[in-house]
Amino acid sequence: MSSNIGQNYPYSRETEPDRAAAVEQALGAFDGLRDRVAAEASPLPPAARDELWWVWACPADKGAGRLHVAGYARDRHAIYAVCDHCGASFLR
Repeated sequence: MSSNIGQNYPYSRETEPDRAAAVEQALGAFDGLRDRVAAEASPLPPAARDELWWVWACPADKGAGRLHVAGYARDRHAIYAVCDHCGASFLR
């Protein structure tokens, strides 16, 4: 069994306002992240304020950061997530 199997499971859930705030904070904190997300992901449709989103532990920084949904991947059928701690992006 792979040692990183837990990375495929969500860490927790967050509300739409929390998700939007975390993504905006990450986009402002890391140079080039906003442009990368714009180039690689399409925006999420308007969401209800009570909608819940999954959050994952970031595998790039050994789980110190959290991955928040930032959009849908343009080239693949996947959710595009960004880390609030290191600025890495992942498909989920």
